[in-house]
Amino acid sequence: MRWHSQTRPQDAAHSRSRCQARRCTCSASPAGPWQPPKRVPPVLSGNWVHVVAAFGAAAAITALMRKLGPRWALLAVPNSRSAHQAPSPTGGGIGFVVPVLAWLALAVGNYPPALTLAIAGAAIATLGFLDDVKDLPRNARFACQLALAGACVVTVFESGPIVAGVAILGLTWWVNVYNFMDGTDGLAASQTVAFVGGALLLGNLDQSEVFAWVLVAATAGFLCFNWAPAKIFMGDVGALFLGLTTGVLALWLGQSGEMPFVASCILLVAFWFDATYTLLMRIVTRQAFVQAHRTHLYQVVCQRLGHGRTAALFWLHSLAWAWPLAGASIAWPEWQFACLGAACLPLAVACVAYRAGVAGKADAR
Repeated sequence: MRWHSQTRPQDAAHSRSRCQARRCTCSASPAGPWQPPKRVPPVLSGNWVHVVAAFGAAAAITALMRKLGPRWALLAVPNSRSAHQAPSPTGGGIGFVVPVLAWLALAVGNYPPALTLAIAGAAIATLGFLDDVKDLPRNARFACQLALAGACVVTVFESGPIVAGVAILGLTWWVNVYNFMDGTDGLAASQTVAFVGGALLLGNLDQSEVFAWVLVAATAGFLCFNWAPAKIFMGDVGALFLGLTTGVLALWLGQSGEMPFVASCILLVAFWFDATYTLLMRIVTRQAFVQAHRTHLYQVVCQRLGHGRTAALFWLHSLAWAWPLAGASIAWPEWQFACLGAACLPLAVACVAYRAGVAGKADAR
């Protein structure tokens, strides 16, 4: 594969991202506020074909899965946790899994995490597909997720044993967060597009740039069918894959100096804060926190406003709040944790106001 990009920042003695990460005071570090790097997007260079192909393939495969899903017993039957009233086709995540895995296979040797992501991504997508067809034992699912997260951290990242252990547990949790939060039309796919799109806009992506565009394009191709009212759901095959892929990407961007990890946390705040707050509230109030429920913030909001407005509110939070704060955290790294706290603030207020995680009417419906 031929890569069309400008000078790689790691080839320069003091790239802007690395100077910021290390708080370098050398003369090579430009003065004044940080500015987004000027690059030629892949859609305007020779890599545009990868982006267009990813979108087209995802849309075509998703459309095909709408017909094949019911034949393969891939139907989401409403239960106590569901926000839908009628059985709907699922497994649509295969639509973006296939083109992304295909690109990763082609990128082996050019993109450092490609081989690990391709193998682990295929494995976790298979796990999700099997769980969509027939519910797998909870402990078996968790053990597989933990093993795959461990493989990704050990083979891709350079860190000590304590940091690696925390990263493995965090990545495993994040994979499950995506599964928890995939409960309304268009939400999980929107989180992926918002995160990766924000990284492309605000970060200094170089090695990961083409992959980021491919991931956005493939997810957008699926989102065309998943936006409210959804014609097909992504299923565990898609949710687990996106959880692993976005988690590894966030860690890799931090390690490679393409975007600070805190900035990724800000861009992903809507998912991890909702899931973590809800879990802690259910533990504190002595509920059966491992059982399915409908008390996540996004679920309570969806019950009141509907699927489309819930997804629209998510996009409003991402574009008007998370993106500016992520940019500020990159521009002024000494304030990055203050920006992270500010990103959590409106979500915390909403969780308290809507009693997220607290048993009540939302569970009784």
